[in-house]
Amino acid sequence: MTLPLFFFYVFSIVAVASALMVIASRNPVHSVLFLILTFVNAAGLFLLAGAEFLALILVVVYVGAVAVLFLFVVMMLDVDFAEMRSGMLQYAPVGVLVGIVLLLELLLVAGSFAVSPEIARSAVVPIDGGLENTRALGQIMYTRYVYLFQAAGAVLLVAMIGAIVLTLRHKVGVKRQDPAVQVGRKRSETLQVVKVKSGQGL
Repeated sequence: MTLPLFFFYVFSIVAVASALMVIASRNPVHSVLFLILTFVNAAGLFLLAGAEFLALILVVVYVGAVAVLFLFVVMMLDVDFAEMRSGMLQYAPVGVLVGIVLLLELLLVAGSFAVSPEIARSAVVPIDGGLENTRALGQIMYTRYVYLFQAAGAVLLVAMIGAIVLTLRHKVGVKRQDPAVQVGRKRSETLQVVKVKSGQGL
């Protein structure tokens, strides 16, 4: 057994086991930690496949941002998970039906999947074997698909602004800043000149 094959089995076994623990763990904090472990092992599999850019993105974006955000949200919010699980059984038949449908679809795809040797030669963008995959991906993304890349960024920006607007709650009695009022202040409203006699305080 070669060393890359050994690490492939290690990463695969740990990734599958931690993915199962994500849905099997009763503690939501433990589930998020197992999710981080799954992402890290998936990044190791990407490295073995030669896709170091995808491995880096998986660690930086998913482990460093999304999974940590999940962890802080679960830890900071006082969610009553017992109450959430109380009505879970009434949705169990629908969940089992959806799971069976998805399993059948995966079996059909796996049974009819075949790789044709003509796929690599019929690629829309020619593959240069002398370039690293990170540089090749950057050249394609920022030249051929630059408008789609910017459109995806705009969609994510709109989604982020929408999430902030929908979750923003104004509470009574909480002091908030109003930039328009602050910028529109006059000198007479902010400054007061007081003549203090010698030896006396304000």
